[in-house]
Amino acid sequence: MTQRVDLATVMDRLAIDDLVTRYAVAVDDADWDGYRALFTPDGRVDYRDSGGIEAPAAAGADWLAKAMGTFPVRQHLIVNRRLRLQDLGGYPGDGADVQADYLAVLRTDTGEELSSGGRYAIAAVRTDDGWRLNGVVSREKWRRAAGALPG
Repeated sequence: MTQRVDLATVMDRLAIDDLVTRYAVAVDDADWDGYRALFTPDGRVDYRDSGGIEAPAAAGADWLAKAMGTFPVRQHLIVNRRLRLQDLGGYPGDGADVQADYLAVLRTDTGEELSSGGRYAIAAVRTDDGWRLNGVVSREKWRRAAGALPG
């Protein structure tokens, strides 16, 4: 592998890491237009494991906006990222898979709190506009509620 390929691989890894971070920030900040812009036109999400939907990313944004509306305080951390770039015989391809753990803490105006943790399976693809999400699957491993939460 040449230094040029090594540098391209590092740049791809940084761009994908930034993409995953922008996903978390968009959810926390209720930036649903920004959330939608992170995905390819055919991008999909699967939040069924935590009581959500499996749908195109735009519909996922609509569902999240409604579900998160109860929780004006949100912090969503995505950690332990394991990234695998597509390998084309020693050269990076245009696809990547990320496995990453998450911790989400949500709080209502009255102080009730919902915490959960799990793992994301994320598919990213290189597009003319840079790296974009093509699929996000959330697998919740645990959930804890403190106080009476809205139904």
